[in-house]
Amino acid sequence: MSRFLSVLRSWLVMVSVIAAGNTLQSFRDHSFLSEKLYTASPGLVNGLQARNFGVWTLLSSVIRCLCAIDIRNRTLYYITLFTFFLALVHFLSEVFIYHTAALTIGIMAPLMVASFSIMGMLIGLQYLEVEALSQNKKKN
Repeated sequence: MSRFLSVLRSWLVMVSVIAAGNTLQSFRDHSFLSEKLYTASPGLVNGLQARNFGVWTLLSSVIRCLCAIDIRNRTLYYITLFTFFLALVHFLSEVFIYHTAALTIGIMAPLMVASFSIMGMLIGLQYLEVEALSQNKKKN
């Protein structure tokens, strides 16, 4: 396995663990979301919305961790990449379309993580292609 894919796997595990922590915070106290993320409209954040956000974050966390374990699984890889696109679109839309979030560190952090992860996973696709080609050459 290439060094880049090993680093990408570690990154996915780290992001997954952080997301699991955010999940716990969302279930424990919904004020976390109004104080850190949806600061432009904190009154719209309630317990139901926080738990929904927590479930979504937990699902993303599990998918990303599974991808780190089996990074060569193409279907899982693309699903994981999609989770980062979904997060990026969600947070950008909350800032620029719905105006429920402001560009604070609480929003910038997930935007940066999603952006860096998308770039890393797109680069990682190239490494996976090279590995697949070299495996096919070895078989022949």
